[in-house]
Amino acid sequence: VHRLDKDTSGALVIAKNETALQGLSEQFKRREVTKEYLALVAGHLQPGSGRIETLIGRHPVRRQRMAVRTRGGRQAVTVYETLEQWPCASLLNIRIETGRTHQIRVHLSHLGHPVLGDTQYGAGSWRAFPAPLPRQMLHARHIVFRHPHSGKRMEFTAPLPSDMAAVIDLMGSPISPGRHPIRDLV
Repeated sequence: VHRLDKDTSGALVIAKNETALQGLSEQFKRREVTKEYLALVAGHLQPGSGRIETLIGRHPVRRQRMAVRTRGGRQAVTVYETLEQWPCASLLNIRIETGRTHQIRVHLSHLGHPVLGDTQYGAGSWRAFPAPLPRQMLHARHIVFRHPHSGKRMEFTAPLPSDMAAVIDLMGSPISPGRHPIRDLV
């Protein structure tokens, strides 16, 4: 019904039949599905929360990449909350209101805080991390939608993958723990 970027872990929705596919696809189209992610990003965003609202479209030169555009793109909205910070990174809880290709990665890179391990949009800034990263540190943590037949609210949470937990453990105690420490989220 939807996709995750390559090297992003987490929850996916798969339809068992054509009727379910159509019903779920309509919910995604009408933006009735709640999608939350966890991301480890380079540097420090302001404590608290923020909203990124831009146009996203194909990069004018590198056509396999997406980019923030001043015109010619589609509206993209990402809401984030800074959960914890370490000397070289921050942990964000992210909710996307739209579902553009590479949206989270493009928005965070645009802010100057790329997802750790993102070789496409990271511009090498994550290379200062003290250990090799196995992949981009982006995880589709939580998804909520209505069952396409019964209308019942369905809610699923994917546990934090071991590789991302290992990176968090490697960083040690956060320098500014947030209101919701990572251990409460997994």
